[in-house]
Amino acid sequence: MRTVRSKGERVVADALQQIQLALPFHLAGIHSDNGSEFINHHLLRWCNTWQITFTRGRPNHKNDNAHVEQKNWAFVRRCAGYLRYDTAREQRLLDQMWQLESVLFNLFSAQQKLVSKTRVGAKVTKRYDIARTPADRLLNDYNLVTDQDRAAIQALLQETNPAALRRRIGDIQSELIYLARRRGSVKPQPNRHHIYDSRTKIKNASKKRALSDESTNTTYRAS
Repeated sequence: MRTVRSKGERVVADALQQIQLALPFHLAGIHSDNGSEFINHHLLRWCNTWQITFTRGRPNHKNDNAHVEQKNWAFVRRCAGYLRYDTAREQRLLDQMWQLESVLFNLFSAQQKLVSKTRVGAKVTKRYDIARTPADRLLNDYNLVTDQDRAAIQALLQETNPAALRRRIGDIQSELIYLARRRGSVKPQPNRHHIYDSRTKIKNASKKRALSDESTNTTYRAS
């Protein structure tokens, strides 16, 4: 995860380059949504330079990026909450927190992988493997890292204290909350369509509507 100060194409490309340098394996492809921060010539040129496959999801199909969308709550909101952060200091704190969260999750958070899924009528049976950490799977199941990166991951695993990481993350979260609350709440913009949203005009119109035995127009001649 990376925090960007805007959705400009150069800012997003720089954040992706930071992710590329931080990964312990080769970045083969990028799959994004249809936002303008990704669909631009600058990012396409960067991908072509590094020989990275660039694909995008279909418009209005969130399931094309389901594995990314589910992390919005599992990581972003659970760590940073819903407060507004818009200063350079808060951005630096967020980047520090993402780095610590990445180490904590990849080294010490075990998770299960779906092995099989069978359906019998309306009943779906899912089987999972034994819970393991992402670092364990990367080092033992896949031949994706070099010997140098493997040694660096193993050294980081031995040197890192997960309890100390938790305390440091908690301190950063407390500081972020303090900075956001000290700035005060952001005044929301007035809703110009509040009358239509509240259906006030429709309710008032129903009260003024003529009854079935009333005439709305005066009759001037016999019919």
